[in-house]
Amino acid sequence: MPSEDPQYTESFDLIFRGVEITTGGQRIHNLDKLVESMKKHKLNPEEFKHYLDIFRYGMPPHGGWGMGSERIAQKLLGLDNIKEAVLFPRDVKRLTP
Repeated sequence: MPSEDPQYTESFDLIFRGVEITTGGQRIHNLDKLVESMKKHKLNPEEFKHYLDIFRYGMPPHGGWGMGSERIAQKLLGLDNIKEAVLFPRDVKRLTP
């Protein structure tokens, strides 16, 4: 059962050699709570109408996670910079491959 205390989240981070390589958690699936969170963060729910429409018909509890494969490669290979582990690194001088 998710905590109702706003200081807690249903999330996790996996740290490997001092770097976060995976993060994940349970998402907000209640429309009213999602709209409330948007307003709290000074976002206009009208600008997210198409996304919010999905939640109007009911959304089951769900979550997700993402793994930073480049971060793993960087740590395993002992590289100094993450750009050395990325096939097409982006920065202010390179926005597309």
